[in-house]
Amino acid sequence: MTPYEVDEIEAARALRGLRDDDDHGGAVEAFARAVWSVLTEPGDGVAGKLIAEHGPVRALSVATSAGREDLGAARARWLPRLHPDAIAAALDAARRSGTSLVVPGDASWPARLDDLGEHAPVVLWRRGAAIEDDSPTVALVGARASTAYGEGVAADLAADLTAAGVIVVSGAAYGIDGAAHRAALSTGGPTVAFLAGGVDRAYPRGHEGLLARIAGAGAVWSETPCGTTPTKWRFLARNRLIAAVADAVVVVEAGWRSGSLNTAAHAASLGRALGAVPGPVTSAASAGCHRILREYGGVCVTGAADVLEMVGAGGPGEHGATDRTDDTTRLLDALSARSGRSTREVARRSGMSSEEAGVLLGFAELEGRVVRDSEGLWTSAGRGDGRSPR
Repeated sequence: MTPYEVDEIEAARALRGLRDDDDHGGAVEAFARAVWSVLTEPGDGVAGKLIAEHGPVRALSVATSAGREDLGAARARWLPRLHPDAIAAALDAARRSGTSLVVPGDASWPARLDDLGEHAPVVLWRRGAAIEDDSPTVALVGARASTAYGEGVAADLAADLTAAGVIVVSGAAYGIDGAAHRAALSTGGPTVAFLAGGVDRAYPRGHEGLLARIAGAGAVWSETPCGTTPTKWRFLARNRLIAAVADAVVVVEAGWRSGSLNTAAHAASLGRALGAVPGPVTSAASAGCHRILREYGGVCVTGAADVLEMVGAGGPGEHGATDRTDDTTRLLDALSARSGRSTREVARRSGMSSEEAGVLLGFAELEGRVVRDSEGLWTSAGRGDGRSPR
């Protein structure tokens, strides 16, 4: 087996026209990541661990060399896709569609995705502009088979949140997703869509025009290369990106076994704030939302003010600021100014659930009271909280 080697000159030529102007250098690494995106399915933890261990270039060589018996099953998945023509076709399709290649470390890389660890995307393909990573971001998701009630609530939430400076993220599907994107666009603000297939292939086909508008005002992202067809697995894997990139996830309308519950589960595991819109108790279309409120401890969302409070972008609500201030004090006491701590560790030290700690950490980050590093670890900012560094 001949190890796959990346040539610097060939890499630079292959990536011509695909990288943002502010993403200087690193052609070999960027090209290697593009190759990995062709070889792997989204969220491949074996590939993610190998890349974290060796870097994308060396990882390719290791993956295509003899030895490392522990990679046998993974090689059986990867090597059938290792064709120069397939890699060139993906890059050419990206060029034709005006797609940018974005890799970790780029100015436009959505840093929140790094919280996924070894399951984070190795690369992203983008049509449109970059996400403002310091802006509050809310994912509005829900059923494709939505009701007029659900679509109306989604539209109201999206319009009000966008007007308040929040970036609305969704999956561009029929139903709730489409209603959220259209309402966000109607306010003149940006919105972001994550797709399960290549960004050069409109899916669903009926949203081709909507996706073009999203790319014009915001961004359309995917971790799968151009030309890739959406599959059931890729939809489920895509949901983790929607959850990870958001400060809060709100399920507007969902059946008992809706795919939106998969997004909610990712949000809960990542410590993102999670909310759901209640519906009529007789409506099967809202059974999943009620399940989130009961089983996931989701916040009951009745309007944009509830969501703004979840991400710390609103003023004190009717529930009062005192309780939240006391909880934030507990949270800050669990942090160190010198050593980073995970959301789970902060939750353990403060006596909170990971979900509660995640919400309050996000709020404190917006206030500049805590800092999150590239590994997703938290430290106190050492200012404005009246405490001396530990």
